[in-house]
Amino acid sequence: MTQVTIGMEKESLVGRAEVYLTAKDTKDRLTQKCVESNKVEGDVVPIVVKKNVTYQEIEGFGGAFTEATAYTLSRMPKELRDQAIAAYFDEENGHKYNLCRTHINSCDFALGNYAYTEVDGDVDFEHWSLERDHEYLIPLIKDAMSVSEKGFKLFASPWSPPAWMKTNGKMNHGGKLKAEHGDTWARYIAKYVRDYETLGIPIWGLSVQNEPAAVQTWDSCIYESEDERDFVRDHLGPVLEKEGLDDKKLIVWDHNRDYLFERASTILDDPEAAKYIWGVGFHWYCNGNFENLSMTQEAYPNVKLLFTEGCQEGGPHIGSWDIGERYGYNMINDLNNHTVGWVDWNLVLDETGGPNHVGNLCSAPIIADTEKQELIFQSSYYYIGHFSRFIEAGAKRVLCSTCDREIHATAMVNPDGECVVVVMNQKDEAKAVELRGVSDEMIGFELPAHSIATFVMK
Repeated sequence: MTQVTIGMEKESLVGRAEVYLTAKDTKDRLTQKCVESNKVEGDVVPIVVKKNVTYQEIEGFGGAFTEATAYTLSRMPKELRDQAIAAYFDEENGHKYNLCRTHINSCDFALGNYAYTEVDGDVDFEHWSLERDHEYLIPLIKDAMSVSEKGFKLFASPWSPPAWMKTNGKMNHGGKLKAEHGDTWARYIAKYVRDYETLGIPIWGLSVQNEPAAVQTWDSCIYESEDERDFVRDHLGPVLEKEGLDDKKLIVWDHNRDYLFERASTILDDPEAAKYIWGVGFHWYCNGNFENLSMTQEAYPNVKLLFTEGCQEGGPHIGSWDIGERYGYNMINDLNNHTVGWVDWNLVLDETGGPNHVGNLCSAPIIADTEKQELIFQSSYYYIGHFSRFIEAGAKRVLCSTCDREIHATAMVNPDGECVVVVMNQKDEAKAVELRGVSDEMIGFELPAHSIATFVMK
């Protein structure tokens, strides 16, 4: 086998498959290997692909721009800041991110609570200012845009309205949107979109509320199912329509898979609310519940499913391989259950897993150690890359089966006809797999223990 670095000129692979491998306890990290089409002898796990059986079209992959990420990178030397941005957005040597998220007002991964107008009763937004976003967040987004050759779609999520619009008078600890401020908050969101687009940052979509069922110690706001339905139907949808912003992709729920079907049903069963909805967003902070994705797709086939946030909680977990496997397992199962896009949480955090203004420390695929002035690429970074670098926007998922509970696989066909199969081995020992149905010949490969491989077939 020959190994080359991603981004170098590739040799002709007629009659071959490209394989990119990341494996625990080796130096393989998205390492390209060229493998002759062949049949492996002995005990193998068959991966059966049916390219004529197609499912959802893929929107893309990416992560979130947060104030914490932007501030952390501002504390790094320019060459390392540039390296981190390129690692995600460069088309040749990076992850090719093309679908990203950011926050409206503050979130927990900000340096503190803030809103664009904090003056009580400022319903006409006379004191509105994006000054806070201009300090760190907007420069990072623009720098990423300058690196991304094909550009990326950006959607924005609120964690909380300004404190004066809420029943508890705080941005933190839940509370609800005051009834009299339904239109005010909808107009606020529309103004945010207009102002960002004036700055040259297009907003592709919006989620109604981040984690609307959780009273968090950080920025949060509670919507019951009926509250979210009514806000979309009576306020946000009509305001976006009136403002000429009804092309923005509106995403509901934006919380865990466990209650996804129940929440989606309440909103989508109301045709006057449903007409404004593009998709249902979800997170992974629950135990599996992948079946809820397929049930939602079956009940509402025209509504998209989008993974909008996930990270490893409880600190940076530097060097952990389990984090990468958590990403791989969730990404494969989400995609196999009709998810059209997958968006990670913070792009970069510091060596503590922050900053976070309430101490809710987490991990990120890239850790920027501000003390040692170095970047640490976590296992999760490489696992995400096995999808984002090879599966293009517009790809179609195709049927892909495996008979082993610890060998997971998904398959896509890119718009140019290229077939991409991602296979992950969670076993403690190596396991041979054999791809069937992708080409005229079977393609065999031995997956090392705790590894992930992407097969690319012309």
